[in-house]
Amino acid sequence: MEESFLFLLLSYALTPTLSQRERARLPAKSWHTPSSLGSLGALQMCCRMRRLNRPGERATLKTRTQIRILLSLVSVCLCPSFAHAQDNYEIQVYPSETVSRGVTMVELHNNFTAKGPKKTDDGTLPTNHAWHETIEITHGFNDWFETGFYIFTSARNGSGWDFVGTHIRPRFRVPPKWHWPVGVSLSQEIGYVRRKFSEDTWSWEIRPIIDKELKRWYVSFNPAIERALNGPGAKRGFTFAPNFKVAYSITKKIDGGLEYYGALGPLTGFDPKREQQHQIFPAIDLNVSPKWEFNFGVGIGMTRSTDHLIFKMIIGRRFTFGRKQSGSGNSGVTSVDEP
Repeated sequence: MEESFLFLLLSYALTPTLSQRERARLPAKSWHTPSSLGSLGALQMCCRMRRLNRPGERATLKTRTQIRILLSLVSVCLCPSFAHAQDNYEIQVYPSETVSRGVTMVELHNNFTAKGPKKTDDGTLPTNHAWHETIEITHGFNDWFETGFYIFTSARNGSGWDFVGTHIRPRFRVPPKWHWPVGVSLSQEIGYVRRKFSEDTWSWEIRPIIDKELKRWYVSFNPAIERALNGPGAKRGFTFAPNFKVAYSITKKIDGGLEYYGALGPLTGFDPKREQQHQIFPAIDLNVSPKWEFNFGVGIGMTRSTDHLIFKMIIGRRFTFGRKQSGSGNSGVTSVDEP
């Protein structure tokens, strides 16, 4: 039904306007009969009309066609549709670097879906106007291993503030002393979320991370592989969810860049394009201090299965616990010393 509607809409958009004289040249049923809007009839109608275009009218008709195409695409994007709930609890492209030994990183992920589905077909809560808060606590055990722990929460008008679930994430990296030409690490994340927030209550993610700094440029690629352990998605096997980031150091303290997040479907055969998730985030990173981490972005969904507009913000702080401050005999909680 939806595909037929879209076809008719685009067929209308691609059809240039005819004058009364040109309409008179056509058979009576070729342009005003509703039955002519079938798939074959619409194509024939477009071809006939294009043959009638005179050279002097091509520019005007081209402009009209472009305007109609634009309006049709906007209409398609605004059409309400049912969708599966999208996970927007931690939106981040990982760097290969792990948290330093003895350091604990506390991060707060704030994500607000300004425009998303208002209804779902899988029994989960919709994400439209949902505010997701995630607490991430990561501790570095040495120069190549860290473990992170997540607490997911969600707030939405009419639903209140809810506990969503928890994940744990151990991560290994290639030690810096190996002097590889690129940064490489491997993250594995496993955890539980409540059924009303996801069809699949238990999931497992394997995330390879490859990144590189090139003077003022930074690139990171996370070709993540995900698997549902409990729920309908378990039958799909491993799915491919690539993330990518490219950033440029505008100043010593400000990086501007672009982040991409995708969910393409099972490795054995990707989902149809309209069911895939593709999202682009123009983002800014602020490097105000080695203690702090700031990331801001605006996400734009590019398919009907993706939330159309999301605002995200990450605030992080590094701490060391039980160490003595330089030049002080008092012990306790201290922050990372700045260089």
